Amino acid sequence: QVQLVESGGGLVQAGGSLRLSCAASGRAFSRYWMGWFRQAPGKEREFVAAISWIGGSTYYADSVKGRFTISRDNAKNTVNLQLNSLKPEDTAVYYCAARDYGTNYYNQYKYDYWGQGTQVTVSS
Repeated sequence: QVQLVESGGGLVQAGGSLRLSCAASGRAFSRYWMGWFRQAPGKEREFVAAISWIGGSTYYADSVKGRFTISRDNAKNTVNLQLNSLKPEDTAVYYCAARDYGTNYYNQYKYDYWGQGTQVTVSS
């Protein structure tokens, strides 16, 4: 098993930046594909970004492509999400998640482990 704890959320003005981090403990971190998802009030949780075991492959939702960057440091057991050019519609609780394989990386139901989430609020 792996335990995940997100941090780095907060309140930021539109156009600003935030850096989210997810710290993992438990089983070997490098064995997991990692994903970031988000859930806005009244909406379904949606895929944001995913990264492969050693970071060789990254994937993004169209809505964040070019603005967000996912990265990982397997030596530190962390996965990060850099959020740039933030928009009010990016406001949501952001979750990191882990799974053993990358097939259907955008599907939240394929992920086995989840953090508790961190709130990102973007004001206009």
